[in-house]
Formats: sequence, C-alpha cells, structure tokens
Amino acid sequence: MLSSRKRLRRPLRPVFWTLFGLVISFPIFSMTYYTMVRTSTPGFCSLCHEIQPAYDAWRSSTHANNGQGIVADCMDCHLPAPHDTYNFFFAKTVHGIKDVFAHFTGGDATYDRAVMRERAYDDLKNEQCQKCHRNIVNIPNKRGAMLAHRAVLYPRPGYEKKCTDCHRNLVHVDRPQIAYKQYAASRRTNGL
Repeated sequence: MLSSRKRLRRPLRPVFWTLFGLVISFPIFSMTYYTMVRTSTPGFCSLCHEIQPAYDAWRSSTHANNGQGIVADCMDCHLPAPHDTYNFFFAKTVHGIKDVFAHFTGGDATYDRAVMRERAYDDLKNEQCQKCHRNIVNIPNKRGAMLAHRAVLYPRPGYEKKCTDCHRNLVHVDRPQIAYKQYAASRRTNGL
C-alpha cells in the first residue's frame, strides 16, 4: 500500500515537469525568435562590408523606395516564405553561415559582386517574386505585360521563364540617385 505522501506526489509529477518545461522552453524560444527577427533586417545584412554595395543599390531601387510605400527586404527575395518555417530557417542558416565564412576567410577577395548577383538570379524562383506580386495578369491597358506574365504563370512545356528574365535590372543596380516611378513622367517631359 502506498503512503499518503507518495499518493500525493504521483499526480503532481506531470504538472511539475510541464511547468518546468514551459519555464525553460519559453525563454529559449523567445531568444531564438528575437534573434531571427533582428538578423532578418537589411541593416543587419549590410553589416558585412561585402554586402554594403548591394544594400546601397537596394535602397535606391523601387523595392525600397516607391510611391506605394511598400518595402521588400532582403529576406523577402532571397529566402523562402517565413510560413514555410523549416525551409526558411534552414535557408537562413545556410546563407548566414556561408556569408560569415566568406567574410572572415576572404572578404572582398571572395565576394565578386557580379558573380554573386548572377548566382542570386539563378537561385531566385518565381514563387519568391509572387509572394508580393500576386495579381500580375490583370494589368489594365498593358496587353503585352499581361501576355508575358501569363506565359510565365502558365508556361508551355520547354518554354519556362523566370521573372528575372525580363525584370533583371530592378534591384541590385548601382544608381546615382533614387528614381521614383510617380515622377518618371515629369522627368521625361522636363528632359531629365
């Protein structure tokens, strides 16, 4: 026969271990999440001097400065969608380790911007662009763009295209100044 003390301890043991697990896991999860959020900003990416020119080119592009006020950060294009949690964390970890390794082992010598740009374009998938650019077939008064986008969304076998085949010089191109779309017509009429 069990003593009254042992009978009292037995039901409390799972409660104790559950509370202990919560006390330990909550700070670990919070620190991991905080670290992922803080290291997913363009400012963090630009801390490595090799990335600074790409960061400056991004800041002058329409992905950071546009009339709509929408900003596409580094991870929006270069990583899978965050709701695909496993692939997002895996890709972020692999990219981070690769970049830190390149920074500390070779720096500018191993980071050829033209080569890295081509690698990035090769790795980009249409789904990454379509996370933000969703309604690309319904473009009023632009039949050519509508047909081109339809060919990308519904390709015939052997005629697959990538968004970057046409939209290659949007983001990581050195520009002397920020060019906003809404002022493009006035620049053309004024000869700028």
